[in-house]
Amino acid sequence: MKNPKQKAARASKLRDGSNAMRRPRPVRPFSLYTPAEVHEIFRRFSVQRPEPKGELEHVNAFTLLVAVVLSAQATDAGVNKATRALFKVADTPRKMLALGEVKLGEHIRTIGLWRGKAKNVIALSEVLIRDHGGEVPGDRESLTKLPGVGRKTANVVLNMAFGQPTMAVDTHIFRIGNRLGLAPGKTPEEVEQALIRVIPPEYRRHAHHWLILHGRYVCKARKPECGHCVIADICKATVKTNSIPAPLVELRPETLPAP
Repeated sequence: MKNPKQKAARASKLRDGSNAMRRPRPVRPFSLYTPAEVHEIFRRFSVQRPEPKGELEHVNAFTLLVAVVLSAQATDAGVNKATRALFKVADTPRKMLALGEVKLGEHIRTIGLWRGKAKNVIALSEVLIRDHGGEVPGDRESLTKLPGVGRKTANVVLNMAFGQPTMAVDTHIFRIGNRLGLAPGKTPEEVEQALIRVIPPEYRRHAHHWLILHGRYVCKARKPECGHCVIADICKATVKTNSIPAPLVELRPETLPAP
């Protein structure tokens, strides 16, 4: 048993916060699914969409970068409508710089926050010419130093233009990670790190697109269409709609709903 002096010293430490006994924080699970279940989820996605494609139209790494920057708080369809004509006249940093901020603004006026985005596109074009020889860099650190480019944008470019197995967490992936318990997290970066931990290496290259398309067309925000979901029998979401299909033993392309 501790003597009175030891008890008094311990109480003093607890009062001043040093060496305090704190209740450990609960560890956020990387996933509610077993490795085998996660593997099966992405195996089914890979059968449904063997070669998933992003929906932002582009012709090279630079136009992809511009399109992703413009897509913030905007729809892919709206961005595509504006950039079809734009990319015909400005598909490189030098051509974009020559076009200028005013004329660029005329092309993207239908996109939300277009004034700020026009400034960023011109500014990032200048940086690409000055620091990278007019080429889009293939590393996250360099990309995130460009005006208007954050981690999510950089991850999209690294994945689509350079084939890197990055995970760009948008609103759809953030929702799915938490709703399904596949990769719970309070922030996009927490969800990103959890997904990287749980997704099997062989599926990481396309996982970003599979999850986005699943969230956009099946696991929708207001009312998920569980009756059309290829992973409904595995899904551990607490809220589901009716008409959940029976478990699928083996998936074949002809048995799956169209993308």
